[in-house]
Amino acid sequence: MTPVRQKVPAQRRTRARPGAAAARRAARPAQGRKAVIARDDLVEAALALVGPHRSVSTLSLREVARQAGIAPNSFYRQFRDMDELAVALIDRAGQSLRSIIGEARQRAPLESSIVQASVATFIAQLRSDDKLLHNLLREGSVGSPAFKAAVDRQLSFFEDELRQDLVRIARATNSNIHDPATTSKAITRLVFAMGATVLDQPRGRDVEMTDQIVTMVRLILLGAQRLADARPAERKRAPSKIYT
Repeated sequence: MTPVRQKVPAQRRTRARPGAAAARRAARPAQGRKAVIARDDLVEAALALVGPHRSVSTLSLREVARQAGIAPNSFYRQFRDMDELAVALIDRAGQSLRSIIGEARQRAPLESSIVQASVATFIAQLRSDDKLLHNLLREGSVGSPAFKAAVDRQLSFFEDELRQDLVRIARATNSNIHDPATTSKAITRLVFAMGATVLDQPRGRDVEMTDQIVTMVRLILLGAQRLADARPAERKRAPSKIYT
């Protein structure tokens, strides 16, 4: 008597291809992870991890990915590595601060002196828990060569914008300033170096530190004006007082 074969359910007859289940799991985002993420999301994730005692140069790719809610491999869709992310963060910090300081300089003729307004705005931004600015100050001294180059590039942008302002104001007031490019560089490097010092001081010293920085900047400007006025063709012109 021929035995009757039992029908095997289709799902039992079909053998899954080796690795197919793993591939399907990999294709699905893990619980709590985002399927799509933008560059700004990763920058924000990095900012959430840094603080007064930790710079972006100490972060790992896995930490940033976990904070952003993505798989580590998804990081590479936006950045080649952590260096590129840090450079993007530094560039964003520079652009933000240049906009803020630029607005302060534009308002200054109506409110107070250009130097006082610019320095006061800079210190206020330092104290506003602006992690972007903190990293811009910190990475210039402790970051990798790529970070330092990015910071130096942002400082160069500040210097060029200040140089243009110095030339514009000198023309508007019929006054002179010696070597505007070097003058703007001296001022920019001084203010940023002092900014790092301010971060280590208690808030109660902000007014004192602001006054110190303002005085230092005015000394640089006064020296630049005196050098320009000392030239034979310019000796009869009175030094400008717009910076006081």
